[in-house]
Amino acid sequence: MQHDETAPLYKFIKGAIRTFYPHMTAEGLENLPDEPCIIVGNHTQMNGPIAAELYMPFPRCTWCAGQMMDKKEVPAYAFQDFWSQKPQWTHPFYKLLSHAIAPVCEVIFNNAETIGVYHDARILSTFRTTVEKLSEGLNVVIFPEHDVRFNNILYEFQDRFIDVAKLYYRKTQLALSFVPLYIAPKLHKMYFGKPVRFMPDAPMEEERRRIAAYLMDEITAIALSLPRHRVIPYRNIPKKDYPYNI
Repeated sequence: MQHDETAPLYKFIKGAIRTFYPHMTAEGLENLPDEPCIIVGNHTQMNGPIAAELYMPFPRCTWCAGQMMDKKEVPAYAFQDFWSQKPQWTHPFYKLLSHAIAPVCEVIFNNAETIGVYHDARILSTFRTTVEKLSEGLNVVIFPEHDVRFNNILYEFQDRFIDVAKLYYRKTQLALSFVPLYIAPKLHKMYFGKPVRFMPDAPMEEERRRIAAYLMDEITAIALSLPRHRVIPYRNIPKKDYPYNI
């Protein structure tokens, strides 16, 4: 939901990003189910959220770190998450940059179609809002990688987001689908894979493992099926260290 006092600035920023950011096209849209679903993709640094906001051709909301929605919390979070693995001598510059971008980040992430994500008791609010958006007919986009390497394509997925399916089933009696998404900025494309459906009667711990493993394996398989290209990884490492898909 856009804030009246910042919506014009957000529209200007979004227009500027659209002008300079390479256009992305979507492939595999036929794999999206007819009902609302959760789309799970590789973060590819900031490319995932940008692609979701600018180029996904359907109504959706994207999970966003709650710290990026509060200018007081942006600097510490942005430096740690985006730039802490840069060479040590560059850290003073990136710490200054983290403070400089804080007001802009607050505008962007509070006006874009986002759902704030927290890692404390507020996660219940994240889950409730997600279920509400799904019930309204919106897809929800999540980039759940964290700092544990899975392979040359992905870092491992945190899997608690899968619990949304249990809450959604309680409310709607519908089994939620999760759709794998591979974003390849170097190819200017995003690829939607075949979905996996939540099994309401299975133990939740097993479902977390099963669905997360399926999504990571499918995203990897999509990436490996494509022409040779540089993968932009989750971590903001030097560009010379970006791996190839094959």
